[in-house]
Amino acid sequence: MRIPFTKMHGLGNDFVIIDEREKIYDLTQDTFVLLADRRLGVGCDQILLLSCSDDKRATARYRIINADGSEAEQCGNGFRCIVRYLEMQNPLRETVVLDVAGKFLSGRSLDGDNVRVEMGTPVFEPREIPYITSSYSDFYKAEISEVSIEFSAVSIGNPHAVILVDSVSNALVQQVGSALQGAGFFPEGVNVGFLEICDTNHVRLRVFERGVGETPACGTGACAAVAIGRRLGLLSPRVEVSLPGGIVSIDWSDNPTDSIFMTGSAARVFDGFIEL
Repeated sequence: MRIPFTKMHGLGNDFVIIDEREKIYDLTQDTFVLLADRRLGVGCDQILLLSCSDDKRATARYRIINADGSEAEQCGNGFRCIVRYLEMQNPLRETVVLDVAGKFLSGRSLDGDNVRVEMGTPVFEPREIPYITSSYSDFYKAEISEVSIEFSAVSIGNPHAVILVDSVSNALVQQVGSALQGAGFFPEGVNVGFLEICDTNHVRLRVFERGVGETPACGTGACAAVAIGRRLGLLSPRVEVSLPGGIVSIDWSDNPTDSIFMTGSAARVFDGFIEL
């Protein structure tokens, strides 16, 4: 089977986009793992499956598959890449509305490679993240391998734990991230962010992603970090987030009913075919 694809990236967080709007390929979990393999396949952090939506409000529907074959609920960098992909196919389209797991979120291209996307409303209620605890708190504590870890929790369509650190350069991203992911407090797994606040308008961030490991950039992780910072009264409504792969801008009023927005680059790398 010969499958066409497009390779794209957002700040180095890279994706293989497979467009199933005209032909469905019925790919398996093993196939996704092979596609993501950087030695045996195309190589990527995640695979984005584009399809037709049953709802006329949406331009298209898309799903996110992690490198280990598991499925994610949302991906900010992937969202920007999908918006850019659809606009490259139809340059006259001003706004893209995507069906993401039944939620309808909009995005549009700006000047240069930048794309602005709506990421939905941050959710702090533990049961909806989901996170296992008796009640909400700004900070939660976990004892893992005799080490106490303090973190905040939020969902940006997918679960995030955010840990405040003095310096992301010295953060034990692999060690703490994998330990918290494996501790069982988050039934659906968790993305673990390490947040260094430089000032009210600028932060640095590293993210250990569920099903992937640390990536150069995590869009939902950037939104989660700013949402937590805003919730704690530490950040302004507009914040620049410096990730290893580059910078995104996050806007959130902290009104519980308002969506959070992200602006950052999205670029096509190449188009190709793979024989499976």
